[in-house]
Amino acid sequence: MARWLRPLVGALLLLEGAAALSFLHHRYEELVQALFRVQSQCPYVTRIYSIGRSVEGRHLYVLEFSDYPGIHEPLEPEFKYVGNMHGNEVLGRELLLQLSEFLCEEYRRGNERITRLIHDTRIHIMPSMNPDGYEVAAKQGPDSNGYLTGRNNANGVDLNRNFPDLNTLMYYSREISGPNHHIPLPDNWKSQVEPETLAVIQWISSYNFVLSANLHGGAVVANYPYDKSQDQRFRSHRRTVNTPTPDDKLFQKLAKTYSYAHSWMHRGWNCGDYFADGITNGASCYSSLPGMQDFNYLYTNCFEITLELSCNKFPPEEDLERQWMANREALVAFIEEVHQGIKGMVSDENNNGIAGAVISVQGISHDITSGDMGDYFRLLLPGTYIVTASAEGYQPLTVTTTVGPAAPSLQQRKEIGCRAFPVTIGFPFWQTRLHTAHSREQSEDNAMCLSIPY
Repeated sequence: MARWLRPLVGALLLLEGAAALSFLHHRYEELVQALFRVQSQCPYVTRIYSIGRSVEGRHLYVLEFSDYPGIHEPLEPEFKYVGNMHGNEVLGRELLLQLSEFLCEEYRRGNERITRLIHDTRIHIMPSMNPDGYEVAAKQGPDSNGYLTGRNNANGVDLNRNFPDLNTLMYYSREISGPNHHIPLPDNWKSQVEPETLAVIQWISSYNFVLSANLHGGAVVANYPYDKSQDQRFRSHRRTVNTPTPDDKLFQKLAKTYSYAHSWMHRGWNCGDYFADGITNGASCYSSLPGMQDFNYLYTNCFEITLELSCNKFPPEEDLERQWMANREALVAFIEEVHQGIKGMVSDENNNGIAGAVISVQGISHDITSGDMGDYFRLLLPGTYIVTASAEGYQPLTVTTTVGPAAPSLQQRKEIGCRAFPVTIGFPFWQTRLHTAHSREQSEDNAMCLSIPY
């Protein structure tokens, strides 16, 4: 196993005397109480908000961790976890409640790693995307729960098969050299999705998420895009075939980060199946209708993977503590992966951020865009890259930048265009900077500045 995949032993130390966690299944009312209890214990670094309601009117609550809750800080990446998309796959729901309590408790106790994570990352945790389905499954309980009981929402719809099919549009766009990112939605998409799906689409359109995972059950493997193969368009039957994204190596690394930090996922043999390194391309495992992870990648700046976390979709309460200990380090380590690659600001000559600027990396046919404040985040593996920024009304700017595996170090000062800035090389990217600029074609006095800290 590659050395960089091995989590540091003891990296996440628990202080003695930490408050005991309750390893119980939480019905909707109990879930809400648990979230608000965490918020009351850590009021200065948490916020609770609802992105909408389910078919039966239950809130889709999100717990946010940040040193400035409710505020996007420029150059601070946004991360999300989504659990319980399938109502009967409940371990992710309980793990995210445990994670929320853990982050709060360790922050209060001064855990350096957790404090830094919360100060440098805006973390959004949605324990349940399908609270209606969960209530159906919970009434049956773990002992008698059927394999599909409670999987769908209250309208009987599988939410992970309810997102607009952007894969087919992307495959066609690729054939005609069309856009490779932010694929537009069909005109009638709102009439085709469930309330929970609509709420999530509006949510991920409102926040510039960089990295995400959705938590499932029924297997033990980290699944990465694409879920839908291109071959499926031409055949009436489903065919499993590896269908990589342009960021395939990066997605494999993200998946391995979780699998190797997990107690046994990386071993490969789980639930009667074998997945090398505990990871799989979605379409090579089962070519499905387009799901939420593909949608995130094709419609937003967000890179999402799917975590299948337990053979038993509804494990008994006595197994929850063991599962938490198996996943705790992996859940934290995966959040930290949001801090790799390059990030920066795209701004005009008056230092006003330019939203919607396209950031392209040579050799990777998938672009991202800057957010509302002009900041951008591009996940990348260590290496040297040629990066181009472009925005309507400005000449494109191309720079060469290096993402290294070591700690950041100051290399030189460089003056191009607007002003002089330090140039540094390192990893992870939040500690380094590279600034440069280019002028508008019409006038050198009106310049757009591109900064690339990494």
